[in-house]
Amino acid sequence: MSVSSLTTVNRRTGVLSRAADYVELTKPKIAVLVLITVAVAAFVGAWGQPNPWMLFHALVGTLLVAASASALNQWLEIGRDALMERTADRPLPAGRLHPLEVLAFAAAAIVCGVLYLTLLVNWQAAVWGFLTWLTYVWIYTPLKVVSPLNTTVGAVSGALPMLIGWSAGEAALDARAAAMFSIVFLWQYPHFMAIAWIYRKQYARAGMQMLPVVDPTGRRAGVQAVLAAAALLPVSIIPAMNAPDASWFWISALVLGLAQLACAIAFYRRMNETSARWLLRASLVYLPALLVLLVLVPIL
Repeated sequence: MSVSSLTTVNRRTGVLSRAADYVELTKPKIAVLVLITVAVAAFVGAWGQPNPWMLFHALVGTLLVAASASALNQWLEIGRDALMERTADRPLPAGRLHPLEVLAFAAAAIVCGVLYLTLLVNWQAAVWGFLTWLTYVWIYTPLKVVSPLNTTVGAVSGALPMLIGWSAGEAALDARAAAMFSIVFLWQYPHFMAIAWIYRKQYARAGMQMLPVVDPTGRRAGVQAVLAAAALLPVSIIPAMNAPDASWFWISALVLGLAQLACAIAFYRRMNETSARWLLRASLVYLPALLVLLVLVPIL
């Protein structure tokens, strides 16, 4: 292979590598989950008949807002990410991206995202998108080193995208909308308490005030996981309350909820890594499965 060919290959490899770092900066797994919640909320809010273009634009705008929030979160936490094994190889602490690059990317993404939602969806979706970004970046992220209440604020920012989707479905804010928000809000407690217990030593090393760090026994984390999992049982059926012949949904949602609650109770009683991982797995099954069931309600 010639020198020019090698140069071309190296240049392409470098471009692909930088592109991969920017993708990683957006926390793609979280972004996908956020987009799924937006789509489901629009579908449920419109009783299975959302405007396809409105939904498409809501997803694009939300992706831009979420990308900015994730990038700024990592920009603010460069030092702390470097202290934890699970985050040390991220693009910023690893030195693969410059902080100014990331700041410019995040600023452009939030401006474009809010304008996009305003112009191509509606002003309500733009407001919910901006509030999602604001609470995640400027309240939740700084609070992580101050108080274990950061989990509650993080749960709010994690649930707000549901309201972006609901607005895109052009449905009025009602008990069903509140229930959709509450489902994602409550789900985050068993999910994040399991994660916080598994990585409690790394969080402590980075100075993050997660509940298992503040309370090393883990009992408070266990109680919150159990209470939230229990609260999901009645809340999860509210979005389908007015649907005809939805008894199959109520039974399925109850079975899913009881399974997650059983794992939460086991986590509280045993407080070990095995029970935490079982709870984490249960939470990762629960939310996607429940969202699929909610999508099927207006169809079946």
